[in-house]
Amino acid sequence: MKKYFLLSLSFILMGCQQESNSLTALFSLPTKLKEVSGITYVSSTNLLWILEDRGNPNAIYGINSNGKIEKTITIEDTNNVDWEDITKDKEGNLYIGDFGNNDNDRKDLSIYKIDKNALQSESVKPVYKISFTYPEQKDFPPKKSEMFYDVEGFFEFKDNFYLFTKNRSKGFDGTAFLYKIPNAPGVQEAVLMGEFKTCTTYNSCAITSATISPNEEKVAILTHDKLFLFENFKNDDFLNGTKTVLELNHFSQKEAACFKDNGRLFLADERTKSSGGNVYYVSLKMLKSKS
Repeated sequence: MKKYFLLSLSFILMGCQQESNSLTALFSLPTKLKEVSGITYVSSTNLLWILEDRGNPNAIYGINSNGKIEKTITIEDTNNVDWEDITKDKEGNLYIGDFGNNDNDRKDLSIYKIDKNALQSESVKPVYKISFTYPEQKDFPPKKSEMFYDVEGFFEFKDNFYLFTKNRSKGFDGTAFLYKIPNAPGVQEAVLMGEFKTCTTYNSCAITSATISPNEEKVAILTHDKLFLFENFKNDDFLNGTKTVLELNHFSQKEAACFKDNGRLFLADERTKSSGGNVYYVSLKMLKSKS
């Protein structure tokens, strides 16, 4: 049964909100943002920064706690080939991941750094661009059974980026790779850190976002109806930490996740016909009690 209750959190729309199983829908996104693919939260300004994927403007949007667009910033000298995620570093600089690669045939994979001090401008140029390659990929595209080089989720941790691949292989078995890339300008070679399996049903098990908690002790990986939570890891050995599968009990085209604080996340889904297009709130403690 759906319940209604009042949440008194700093970044939660005040008033009665609809809760569906484990998720609370905070607000609907503006109708112009139909294909949200990444979100990150900046506590100092109480804004969610949002971007959309391919076919949409090369812009990022600052969304306030009422779900309204407070800032629109055009990112100059870039092209939204397929922007799939946005993250930040400890200083508050933003990073745009232009690494969507549905057909596994791209040779122009990039990450753009956006200076935190430029987030009041209407247009900015990236501080720098990082171009990268996967040394394991030899063919563009590879065989249909080896389509491992799409990415929709990443985060920054101790001057490196960590990218979790979205498996698009024929005969999907949930295999995902973790790659590491230095946060430094120029051309970089991604380093394969390891692999793990999500689950075996593509719609429920393909990775769509990744995020790390502010205290850097939790990594959460999003699919359309699950979170894979990694804890108790040492340094950046995330995959050898404790893994917990958290069921959201809610299926939609969820494409974006970020931590609000160490125990709570914001999620967002794409608008499909008359459903989706929302930002949700979820408590890890609440999910654990239901997992």
